[in-house]
Amino acid sequence: MISWVQSHGVCELTLAHPPCNEIGTDVLATLERFVTEMEVGDARAIILHSTERLGFCAGADLRGLYAGISEREVSAYLPELRAFLDRVHAVMDRLESLPQTTIGALHGVCFGGGFELALTCDLLVADRTTRFGFPELRLGLIPGFGGIPRLRREVPNAVVRDLILSGRTLSAKRAYELGLVSQLVAAGEALDVARATARQVALFDRQVSARAKAFIKPVPRAELAAEKDLFLSLFVEPGVKAALADFVSRSDAMPYLPAQPRQKEGG
Repeated sequence: MISWVQSHGVCELTLAHPPCNEIGTDVLATLERFVTEMEVGDARAIILHSTERLGFCAGADLRGLYAGISEREVSAYLPELRAFLDRVHAVMDRLESLPQTTIGALHGVCFGGGFELALTCDLLVADRTTRFGFPELRLGLIPGFGGIPRLRREVPNAVVRDLILSGRTLSAKRAYELGLVSQLVAAGEALDVARATARQVALFDRQVSARAKAFIKPVPRAELAAEKDLFLSLFVEPGVKAALADFVSRSDAMPYLPAQPRQKEGG
């Protein structure tokens, strides 16, 4: 599912959880173990990448989320959901605050919670197949893993509004033009370029890098807490359960994309 290996001061975290590294309780528990190890480890750089064909990460485990509410009232599930979100936010904050420089090597789908995971990285290397998106509004929700405050820190707020409110996706090229992606590479080359970057990063004193990182990349804690509260307040709306039921019933290859509106008939 998730594994990591360290060599010459660089640790590589590999996401390998089909179909596209959805973040549920099992993935979350492994990320928590990884962060705990990195907090006390001696690595100087960390690379996050995926071996799944579809991409880096499609987001939260929506099928698991629907299973939690399919046979009970949403209000009864809410304390469990809040506890899960608290854990997700804690591990995202810890990932972002690691003393190591973190590098995301991206391809394909980087949606929802996967986009939010990528946003915890200090540097992003994306190949040209990468697409970023927040399709949560089609479920009646907003991003719940910290995506809005972290994205607002990186790009103009108009870009955030466009992604959230229109459901449109962002190409790797456009993300590079906006400064969200630091290196744009050919398809299949993100990991090699990330490794070369990590070797450069590992040359620097880790304590100095960590102090510089803390200064230039503060964690927006108040906004993160507000986002989580808004997500939970939206989750109790009846349309969310219906939208999740529709999602899990779909059999198309890319159910993560927003549904297209039907065209009206006639002139």
